Amino acid sequence: MARVAMVTGGTRGIGLAIVERLKADGFKVAAGYAGNEEAARDCAKNLGVMIVKGNVGEFADCEAAVKQVEAELGPIDVLVNNAGITRDAMLHKMTPAQWNEVIFVNLASIFNMSRQVIDGMRERNYGRIINVSSINGQKGQMGQTNYSAAKAGVIGFTKALAQETARKGITVNAVSPGYIDTEMVQAVAPEVMKSIIAGIPVGRLGTAAEIAACVAFLAREDAGFVTGATLTVNGGQYMAA
Repeated sequence: MARVAMVTGGTRGIGLAIVERLKADGFKVAAGYAGNEEAARDCAKNLGVMIVKGNVGEFADCEAAVKQVEAELGPIDVLVNNAGITRDAMLHKMTPAQWNEVIFVNLASIFNMSRQVIDGMRERNYGRIINVSSINGQKGQMGQTNYSAAKAGVIGFTKALAQETARKGITVNAVSPGYIDTEMVQAVAPEVMKSIIAGIPVGRLGTAAEIAACVAFLAREDAGFVTGATLTVNGGQYMAA
């Protein structure tokens, strides 16, 4: 029987690539989204996957979304916490709303979603939780105290939960992308993009498919000895120990 995977923020960018790869690998996949109805419809139509709407920053929304997925597809074996936003500003100009929105969507969501599936995974003695962090959660980034704090918190959450669940057959890992060729990055000014690429040793942006390949490996049954790890995928831009 095919295992079930749920990917938050799964209808665009990196999340869409993850959904596509997991579907190709034989998973029954549900893609979560917050509000872009057109992208969600295209995802469902083109990939033939379930879509489920909700705000991952809200615990009740996550509870409802997981119940929908499990009612239609079955218990969730693989959870990919990918949803994320940016609200960039220098700290002396950042509003409480900019801080809170990023912390809730990028960090609190990891708790909100993982809490919904952890009991079932423990009962079944199997699970894969994969959290998407960021290079800027590892090295920091000017103008992103909110984003960097949230993505660093994702790594800490990953390491702690991995210790709690290791003996239950549940692995918890993080993937930390560098600059990936998505809509968000494409919006960067050309002169800024040129300087970004100059700082990447491989000399190019990453692709969403490359991040999806890393997630797909961690989602596999034979990746059971990998837990508490952060897989850094940034073309050598930042080499974490």
